[in-house]
Amino acid sequence: MSARAQTARATARGASARQARRVRVRVVGTVQGVGFRPYVHRLARQLGLAGFVLNDARGVLAEVEGDAAGVETFLARLAPDAPPLAQVEHVLAEELQPTGELSFAIRPSPREGAVEAPVTPDAATCEDCVRELFDPGDRRYRYPFINCTNCGPRFTIVRGIPYDRPFTTMAGFRMCEQCAAEYGDPGNRRYHAQPNACSQCGPALTLLAPDGSGAPLGSAQDPLLAAAAALRAGRIVAIKGIGGYHLACRADSEEAVAKLRARKHREDRPFALMAGSPEQARALVRLGAGERALLCARERPIVLAPRRRGAAVAPSVAPGLRELGVMLPYSPVHHLLLAELGAPLVMTSGNVSDEPIAYRDDDARSRLGAIADLLLVGDRPIQTRTDDSVVRSLQRGGAPHTVFVRRSRGYVPAGIALHPPAARPLLACGAELKNTFCVARGARAWVSHHVGDLHNYETLRSFTEGIGHFEALFQVRPEVVAYDLHPEYLSTKYALERAGVRLIGVQHHHAHLAACLAEHGSVEPAVGAIFDGTGYGSDGTVWGGELLVGDLSGFRRAGMLLPVRLPGGERAIRQPWRMACAWLQAARDSGSGGQRDAAPLPVPASLRDAVDEQAWRQVGALCHSGLGSPLTTSMGRLFDAVGALCGLRAQVNYEAQAAIELEAACDPHERSAYPIAVRGGGELVVLDPRAAIAAVLADLRRGAATGVIASRFHNGVATATVRACAQLAAAHDLEQVVLSGGVFLNTRLLAAAAAGLTRAGLRVLVPERLPVGDGAISYGQAAVAAALTQGAGDA
Repeated sequence: MSARAQTARATARGASARQARRVRVRVVGTVQGVGFRPYVHRLARQLGLAGFVLNDARGVLAEVEGDAAGVETFLARLAPDAPPLAQVEHVLAEELQPTGELSFAIRPSPREGAVEAPVTPDAATCEDCVRELFDPGDRRYRYPFINCTNCGPRFTIVRGIPYDRPFTTMAGFRMCEQCAAEYGDPGNRRYHAQPNACSQCGPALTLLAPDGSGAPLGSAQDPLLAAAAALRAGRIVAIKGIGGYHLACRADSEEAVAKLRARKHREDRPFALMAGSPEQARALVRLGAGERALLCARERPIVLAPRRRGAAVAPSVAPGLRELGVMLPYSPVHHLLLAELGAPLVMTSGNVSDEPIAYRDDDARSRLGAIADLLLVGDRPIQTRTDDSVVRSLQRGGAPHTVFVRRSRGYVPAGIALHPPAARPLLACGAELKNTFCVARGARAWVSHHVGDLHNYETLRSFTEGIGHFEALFQVRPEVVAYDLHPEYLSTKYALERAGVRLIGVQHHHAHLAACLAEHGSVEPAVGAIFDGTGYGSDGTVWGGELLVGDLSGFRRAGMLLPVRLPGGERAIRQPWRMACAWLQAARDSGSGGQRDAAPLPVPASLRDAVDEQAWRQVGALCHSGLGSPLTTSMGRLFDAVGALCGLRAQVNYEAQAAIELEAACDPHERSAYPIAVRGGGELVVLDPRAAIAAVLADLRRGAATGVIASRFHNGVATATVRACAQLAAAHDLEQVVLSGGVFLNTRLLAAAAAGLTRAGLRVLVPERLPVGDGAISYGQAAVAAALTQGAGDA
């Protein structure tokens, strides 16, 4: 090349450098494990830009260099065109000096620094993968572990951050040449898809006898086809899924469902169903727009919806209920099984009642061997057990809103904003029932998957192991630990044993209030109607029907349900007829001018077949003496009492069964309401339902239909709640009301109360990203702890 040509080229390069622009881009949000790096790579290449992209502890970091118009287009398209599973929260751009870089690359992820990048929840098999799964011409035809960047396991296989294959349970599977080529090709849908595999190099299925002994069954044929044949024949199969094992059987076979109930020791609690398609689901339940959207969402929760008359399901699937819980397939194994069977399956958690779901193969053989006839096992390990999420759709203001019964697979561990941010890293240990825990650092909190009721060693171990995993995953070393005030909660005892931390006790119902306020980003005070079964009160008594006035940092008990005796303590929770006796006695005393009458009450006709008269008199004596019968303001126990009086449930086999069946019994056309007085003012408002209890008894004696009585009671509670909250809001000059606590899982009550408060001109806040029940307690504890540890004066 001549000297003149060399000079001309150098001059051109200099002019180009002067016109070039280089920008460092920080992308914050759910941007790891969702194909964001290959997306950035493709976008930069399309626009002719140079630079690099990588994952790090805070999210995605990229630098792009090229002509100014190309860089501007890159910045404009970066968030709107992001991959389906990405959730971009912030894009921060910083101008740099151009370097003259000529190519674009994906760089290795540095493993250093405090983790801020959210771990991605597991996502249901995408449409592209389902298409390949059933395409005989595709190399992954019928491969039960097919996935790509847009779908598949994430949280349940991740062991560390950054989300790269060596830090997942796929580390033991070495990709074959073809899979490795896909993984390394920026134009491929599986580029940097960490669980990428095929039948030549990835996990495989086997069908085992319950004890796991001998050669795998179905070895002469496809194990999945053999499992489908067993299900078709009425057998029970334990199936390893994304977050643990399910127990499955035919949904239309009463014999199979009854056998599953007997073996699982699950008397009445409803079973979830899995339908093969939205059309199949519509044959089982009535789906509005909200239910349809939830059913088909990538999270694939169990959706509770009204049962269709004549739905082809066994009576034992959901005895006594008008709803069914239905979900669609979310893993390739589910798609293949449901396609082979062509009919819905019962798909319930792989456990014995009250135990955590089995997720390790040896544990499944040990605990499920006495329940399942066969085990369909995949050899991809599960790092974190995760139950299915359960949701309802509620119409509010003409739009559907999600109500979480259980937040777990598909949603966890998506971060939730925390404002004010945590000044110090913290752990919140949650409640005893429906436990979750929460770790938080700065402006982000991570609420755990559903752990369950901390009543046995297995669940407690799941709780402690889960905390350790979250602390490592998100690099949170707690300096503050928040806990419930109840001294006998195992979560509380765990908190009090943590050394070298600041301990903050948070009252149970305040945590409910704070969780809802924090979720909605509100730091303003509110009236809170917090209705649940049991919560340890600040005064050491059993709370559960509370009207609070407060914010994140504090509260005042401004109202409550009229206290009555809890005869026999916890036995009254399992035997709602005891609460019926307590409330009938309270109603009688109110009719006698408040004079307590020790004479025994007669057993109501609706309970004579279920309750021994001597036992009834003994419980009446407990209510009169108070011996072993603490006072309670529990709204949940009031609902139990009315359910028992209606003859629906004298004893329960699962929590809140009587109340759930009372809601199911409601006549939707009944508009009248029983009288529930709102008494007092000033220091304390009291909801007094004694007249309502008397009206229930009178209607029963007149032979009124159970559905009419149930509706009148619900309407009465909603009306009284609206009156009390509006009265307190006016007295304290407040504009917003929180409705939370497990009783508000009753969507009939929730909808009526929310509508009444809205008509009263108040802003109504209801949990939408977290459960209405105790699954939100840990986040509420974290929000309170963050508020109380703000400022330089914090010790």
